[in-house]
Amino acid sequence: MAARTKSSKDRPSYRCTECGWTTAKWLGRCPECQAWGTVEEYGAPAVRTTAAGRVSTAALPIAQVDGRQAAARSTGVDELDRVLGGGLVPGAVVLLAGEPGVGKSTLLLDVAAKAASDEHRTLYVTGEESASQVRLRADRIGALNDHLYLAAETDLSAVLGHLDAVKPSLLILDSVQTVASPEIDGAPGGMAQVREVAGALIRASKERGMSTLLVGHVTKDGAIAGPRLLEHLVDVVLHFEGDRHARLRLVRGVKNRYGATDEVGCFELHDEGITGLADPSGLFLTRRAEPVPGTCLTVTLEGRRPLVAEVQALTVDSQIPSPRRTTSGLETSRVSMMLAVLEQRGRISALGKRDIYSATVGGVKLSEPAADLAVALALASAASDTPLPKNLVAIGEVGLAGEVRRVTGVQRRLAEAHRLGFTHALVPVDPGKVPPGMTVREVADVGEALRVLPRTRRAPAHDREPAEQP
Repeated sequence: MAARTKSSKDRPSYRCTECGWTTAKWLGRCPECQAWGTVEEYGAPAVRTTAAGRVSTAALPIAQVDGRQAAARSTGVDELDRVLGGGLVPGAVVLLAGEPGVGKSTLLLDVAAKAASDEHRTLYVTGEESASQVRLRADRIGALNDHLYLAAETDLSAVLGHLDAVKPSLLILDSVQTVASPEIDGAPGGMAQVREVAGALIRASKERGMSTLLVGHVTKDGAIAGPRLLEHLVDVVLHFEGDRHARLRLVRGVKNRYGATDEVGCFELHDEGITGLADPSGLFLTRRAEPVPGTCLTVTLEGRRPLVAEVQALTVDSQIPSPRRTTSGLETSRVSMMLAVLEQRGRISALGKRDIYSATVGGVKLSEPAADLAVALALASAASDTPLPKNLVAIGEVGLAGEVRRVTGVQRRLAEAHRLGFTHALVPVDPGKVPPGMTVREVADVGEALRVLPRTRRAPAHDREPAEQP
């Protein structure tokens, strides 16, 4: 008589203690989170079926649904409201991620104080610092409010208990990787823990109509740490960007169920805290009485916001067989392309054997192709030691054949340059409507654009005659 085979109920099952992935056989390495030695036997899951039950609310025609309950409420910070699409929606969950030290906690503490009022309490839960440390930061940036409540917790059940006690309209958790649930195995910050904590807070936010701001860590590659499911569960995903050594900070929308995802908020980080910049172009410009060789202005688009930025270049005789190529705020590959185009299409042969340094002003990073023409003109101006005309901006993408291609938003870029007082512009062919009072020159290739440079080379400093004394 043949032996009876094991039923599916008796068959063992295995689960990863780090991320919760299940399988029917043991593996040394989890295929989901790539962790070694975390797959353990825990028994076969029971087969369950879900029967139809009572509905909480009846389904309505979409035209009869009251949309006023989802009206956004201002955070008190205009630049953050711009990125969020007007403010925080009741029940919305926002994930803010960024590099360590970029200013996430400072910004959210400022938001917590400004959003708190008699009708809307704010609860700030910190899992990375003590309550006294947060209080010192609040004193420094002036973020004290009688309706702002502060708690230092790392246990999920304690956080939910604070929600019952305070009944806030806004919850800020700094950060989601530091809170753990006692019902889930694994250390805080693991995939299973992050998934459980985020799920519990999202359910609490939807049930209470409470807005929630979660701070998220990032990996060394810049991606949000934890399971990718976290970004799908939340309503809004924001990235906080900025160079540690610069004052400028950018909040960029990556996902937004309540607004556009191409908005960018600009902030300035200083000793007294962080403030929004409604007009940040002044950080990226250097005002001079006379133009200097190797500088050119352009207009970049950060989301839908035009920003006037300055590109600088410097060329010196090289003392080594392989000349240096150093960039800051610019993509090295695009600068190398512009050097090749200038040498081959612009007939500038003095660049190949010289050290070349190129950078932007104010910590802004120019990665879009619309800055190609400004980079090319700055390099050509530095090589010939002749300054470009004053109040000139250059906009356009440069191809390897030397052609100047059209870019998006030319009219918005020209309007921003005209608002800041620039009177001349180099643009690709057919730029559209031009602001009144602004002189626009259309160029089809790099050779035509280089004609704006004066033909006479400026004399070196040691060859110039001294100025006459009065």
